[in-house]
Amino acid sequence: MSNNAKFAEIAALAGDPGRASMLNGLMDGRALTATELARLAGVTPQTASSHLMRMTEAGLLSVEKQGRHRYHRLASPAVAQMIESIMRLAAPDIATKPLRTGPRDAALRAGRTCYDHLAGRLGVSIADALVSSGHLRLGLDAGEVTDSGVALFDRAGIAIEATARRGRVLCRPCLDWSERRPHLAGAIGAALCSHCFDNGWIRRIDGTRAVSVTPQGRRQLFETFGVSLG
Repeated sequence: MSNNAKFAEIAALAGDPGRASMLNGLMDGRALTATELARLAGVTPQTASSHLMRMTEAGLLSVEKQGRHRYHRLASPAVAQMIESIMRLAAPDIATKPLRTGPRDAALRAGRTCYDHLAGRLGVSIADALVSSGHLRLGLDAGEVTDSGVALFDRAGIAIEATARRGRVLCRPCLDWSERRPHLAGAIGAALCSHCFDNGWIRRIDGTRAVSVTPQGRRQLFETFGVSLG
């Protein structure tokens, strides 16, 4: 396909109102299911599936599988930049309909365990802080603890070498159910979760997967890992 033909295809895909709504709805960095995107665009699930397939084939979207669900997100920062430029031209104050994802329970959304690691706003905030400070690198499917991250975890009392010897992937992203952005999983995610429990930084809320952050935990997460929970 020539460059002009590819340009026309991308323009036509982004120019359809339903597909434009889907692309606009993904601009916050979350990954959404076909059902959620259908609701956002005001189309049937069948129509949404057709739209999503075409945009994925054209390289506008990527698809991630998490359990039995398939989540769609913008394929690259270049796609987001294109959409943002169109939005600025179309209307400076263009707005997207709000869409709630994940559990309705506020405590579960704030913080919970995802198997043996931390999820919700708490888990995502930890991952964000570690990535922004250069202690972690997280891609779509893999992660890496940097040299500065190894030193940081060692200072915190989490031995990376011992954790890595357990025969499990050390560091990987896990797409968060409610935030739809990655939190930290793998052996280091499990070790960090255990560390928070063992030191009284978080507590389980009875009868649920939700966890609450203690005042000591809020302070230590900030001082140790640079995590600000607002």
